[in-house]
Amino acid sequence: MKLWRVLPLLVFLAIGFFLWRGLSLEPQVLTSTQIGQPVPKRLLPILGHSNQKMSLRVSGHDFSLINVWASWCAACVQEQVFLMQLSREGVLIIGLNYKDSSHDASQWLRQWGNPYQQVAVDESGSLARDMGVYGAPETFLVDPQGIIVYRHVGALDELTWKREFLPRIAHGS
Repeated sequence: MKLWRVLPLLVFLAIGFFLWRGLSLEPQVLTSTQIGQPVPKRLLPILGHSNQKMSLRVSGHDFSLINVWASWCAACVQEQVFLMQLSREGVLIIGLNYKDSSHDASQWLRQWGNPYQQVAVDESGSLARDMGVYGAPETFLVDPQGIIVYRHVGALDELTWKREFLPRIAHGS
């Protein structure tokens, strides 16, 4: 009988612990099994040129970014201004349009601007899934050999760029 009196308190304490633990997590910090791995070689259609295919691997450049985005993604609008700035500064950005229609994606780029060297279309999300993508936006830093060295979940902004991306670029990894 005494157990029934203590059981609600134990359940309350357990729930309280999990809620407290959840509040201390940082949602932008997600581990990725793809760090240190090459960008998948799979070919995807090029936005606006569905009969042509492209790979997300880029050769002949220092570091590049792969930015996962979609027209339905509200946070993608937030980061678009900063991506346009990076593009003007010469940062190579490859777009991966995620679970979106080509029509909506093209219209979105006309409205918000296009910072991408090229945009691959991943309507099913299968390549993004292979890269460990949870949703949009996500940005991957890729070294000159095509190896993923960093992954950022959420909208990319100037503070994150300076704190997380630039030091890795400066150190060559």
